[in-house]
Amino acid sequence: MSMPSGTELLLIFGIVILLFGAKKIPDLAKGIGQGIRNFKKEMKDDDAEATVSTSVTPDAPKQVDTVASTPVEAPKTTTQA
Repeated sequence: MSMPSGTELLLIFGIVILLFGAKKIPDLAKGIGQGIRNFKKEMKDDDAEATVSTSVTPDAPKQVDTVASTPVEAPKTTTQA
C-alpha cells in the first residue's frame, strides 16, 4: 500500500469534518496527543522499574500427591440365586 495522494487526503479530511464538525477536531487531536504522551510516559516508567527491580525468583513448583485423596470403593457384587 502506498500513501494516499493529495486528492485522497482532501477527501478524507472533508469526511472527518462532516462527521465530527470543525469545532470538535481540535479537541479530538488534543485528546489523541495526550493519550500518546501518557502511553510513552508509562512505557518509560515500566522500563525504569524493570531495570531497577531485583531479579524475582519464581516459586518452587508444588508437589502433586501420587496417592488419591478420595478413597475408591470396590464395586459391590451381587449374587443371584
